[in-house]
Amino acid sequence: MKARLVWLILCGIWGSTWLFIKLGLAALPPFTFAGIRFVIACTVLFFWIRVRRVPLPKTRAAWILLAGTGILSFGFNYGLIFWAEQHISSGLAALLQATIPAFGLVFAHFHLPGERLSWARIVGVVLGVCGVAVVFSNQLSIAGKGALAGSVAVLVGSLSAAYSNVLVKAYGKNLNPSVLAAGQMFFGLLLLLSVGVAFEGNPLNIRWTPMAVISLFYLALVGSVIAFLLYYWLVLNFDVTKSMLIALVTPVVAVILGMIVLDEEIGWRTLAGGTMIIIGIAFTVVRFRKEQRDTSSRDLTKLT
Repeated sequence: MKARLVWLILCGIWGSTWLFIKLGLAALPPFTFAGIRFVIACTVLFFWIRVRRVPLPKTRAAWILLAGTGILSFGFNYGLIFWAEQHISSGLAALLQATIPAFGLVFAHFHLPGERLSWARIVGVVLGVCGVAVVFSNQLSIAGKGALAGSVAVLVGSLSAAYSNVLVKAYGKNLNPSVLAAGQMFFGLLLLLSVGVAFEGNPLNIRWTPMAVISLFYLALVGSVIAFLLYYWLVLNFDVTKSMLIALVTPVVAVILGMIVLDEEIGWRTLAGGTMIIIGIAFTVVRFRKEQRDTSSRDLTKLT
């Protein structure tokens, strides 16, 4: 019961972050906004690491991995997401970001020998890509060049995050989860703040509205720190395949919140393309579940 409650809370948190990004962007410039979010979250996580006396990596290779994956997943990905939500709806951004597992399957095929593409996985990837094509089909003609550029930006961010995830799985298995998250955030925020200062000016001159402050701290503390701690607790105490289902629910929550709070409209192409993306992810989850059962059966056979 407790694990199911945490699962529901995580779906709500990660589904709502897209809304708070949109609300904060009404006053805050995107790269500075994203960078300060991770300054706060990173500070809290490093404090957590210090209190729990979690050892930091001692090898150069580990720090290079943290820097590279942090720039990809927190610098490029979140920078592009925050920038894109100036031009597209929060729900559409969440739907396009949901392609990460599909792209991850392709990258994993080349970097993880145990995770080759199967026919079921190929179907999932193809469905996801077709869903993206359907979503893109009306962005230029109906929403304009800005919306098309925003959609492309989120997709490029998804590619960056997917590649980062595969690199971590291939080379970062020995890293503590809290160290991994804090380290990646640290290197990602350096890029975000550098771009922010260069193109958006002095952060001290920003007009800090009450909603901007609320959005910033919600994203930093709830959307990053609390969600991160809850997720890794869930991984240890819940079926991993059920944990993966969060990826299916998050964009749905984001779309619903965007429609209710921001009056965002979801056209039939976005709805159809989003459905295809989610079904593609579902193929991945179902296939993962089947592979787990097959592995368990083989292990049981060996024991008997």
